[in-house]
Amino acid sequence: MALVNCPECKAEVSSAATKCPKCGFQIRKPKRGVLGKLIKYGFIAFNILMVIWLVTGMQGASEVIETSTTGAEEAGAVIGTGLGAAMIVAIWVAGDFILGLFVLFTRPKG
Repeated sequence: MALVNCPECKAEVSSAATKCPKCGFQIRKPKRGVLGKLIKYGFIAFNILMVIWLVTGMQGASEVIETSTTGAEEAGAVIGTGLGAAMIVAIWVAGDFILGLFVLFTRPKG
């Protein structure tokens, strides 16, 4: 490890340090590791997947509701759509909570 000068107070600081120990100036931004990046991008991909799943589910349900011939069929389709949307949202919230904790615990420390 080499020594570099702090841009703020000109003290000698290790090149591996993220902050100057003398003045606290942030020398470099800490970066995520490979696992942290995979978990972060997995979290983003999960949210995109859930949006697509919810939108396509609602589109499919609206087609069934529009083509229903009786009131009972329409009521059943509406109730089923509501239950399906609630299930998707529940999975979304649970998944975001779990993956969000992984993202939080793999963030860079600095």
